Amino acid sequence: MEMNPSKMHPKFANPKLSHPSVFVATWFGVGYLPKAPGTWGSFAALPFAWLIMETLGPWYLLLASVAIFVVGIWAAKGFMKLSNSHDPGPVVIDEVAGQWLTLILVPADIVYYALGFALFRLADIFKPWPACWADRRVGGGLGVMLDDILASFYSGGLLYAIYHMEII
Repeated sequence: MEMNPSKMHPKFANPKLSHPSVFVATWFGVGYLPKAPGTWGSFAALPFAWLIMETLGPWYLLLASVAIFVVGIWAAKGFMKLSNSHDPGPVVIDEVAGQWLTLILVPADIVYYALGFALFRLADIFKPWPACWADRRVGGGLGVMLDDILASFYSGGLLYAIYHMEII
């Protein structure tokens, strides 16, 4: 049964999940969940990060983040073209890349992942410089992806500092 995303996000035309770039951009349809798609996208990224870290380690999570960044540029661009919109909410592949980067320097531990999730969501919402600059000035698929990557430097750096100082 195909989801009808236009009922969930009526502000613009949402393309169907059957299109490859839409499927990827929405992280397998997670971006079409109602209310706070970015939060859902970040949350849905956590099990994948955990699996990669536990089975392969942090270098592979970094490699996966870079791969998601590159694929995300293509997917976001495709979604924007199909929906005729700029940085649409259902595109959450950027949250996946940013969430993964946030977690690279800490162990796969539920406490650090929960804190990393919260820190990344705050950084993504408030967009400290240069993330806010990228959000306003860089267009296309690159612009969609870049602000979350830049926000992850803040959340990841703070998370690493907390881990390194053994606060938790």
